[in-house]
Amino acid sequence: MSEIIRSDTESTPMLTPTDLLEHIWCPRFTWFMNVQHIPQHEETRYKVLKGREIHARRENENKSYLRRKLGVVDKQIGVYLASPKLRLRGIVDEVLWLKDNTMAPLDYKYTRLNEHGVVFKTHQMQIRIYAMLIQEVYHSKVNKGLVAYIRDYYKVYEVPVSTEQATDIASVVDEIFAIIQTGQLPKRTSNRNHCIDCCYRNICV
Repeated sequence: MSEIIRSDTESTPMLTPTDLLEHIWCPRFTWFMNVQHIPQHEETRYKVLKGREIHARRENENKSYLRRKLGVVDKQIGVYLASPKLRLRGIVDEVLWLKDNTMAPLDYKYTRLNEHGVVFKTHQMQIRIYAMLIQEVYHSKVNKGLVAYIRDYYKVYEVPVSTEQATDIASVVDEIFAIIQTGQLPKRTSNRNHCIDCCYRNICV
């Protein structure tokens, strides 16, 4: 999770999908990162490094390839999206234009689909955040997002998008900024299995 910052061109603090996902995993990630300013050094994780390598390679390969079977008529690769209104920002692997005049995000994951054949909940939420950003930035309808699992031969799965899900995401954004603004230590996750591999486990009381 990257500490929330303001860039020279963005006066409003904004959150990334990772910020929200780690807050849901355990609200104390928000407190350690953005109140105590203790980084988690995620750059040492193999999957993080591998994912960054693949994302960089994808930006230089098959730039003109369109998934026409999925109704794609145009795309942009490695797009930075930011919305002060939503207080969200992020880089989506691909922004797609579809033949039904809607748009969709596509994100690549260096993993396999889970054993139940369902897109991971964390991946679903991430793609829905990108969908919200695309709607806001491009002023275009987004009905779904797409996730491609690299280790499953780039098989693509659809993730539905709804206004109800966007409302839930907005509530999480509110929770995070409330912790940052008050500095109050939140309760840790009720699922202690989450603590086993947590980088803050030795200092979390």
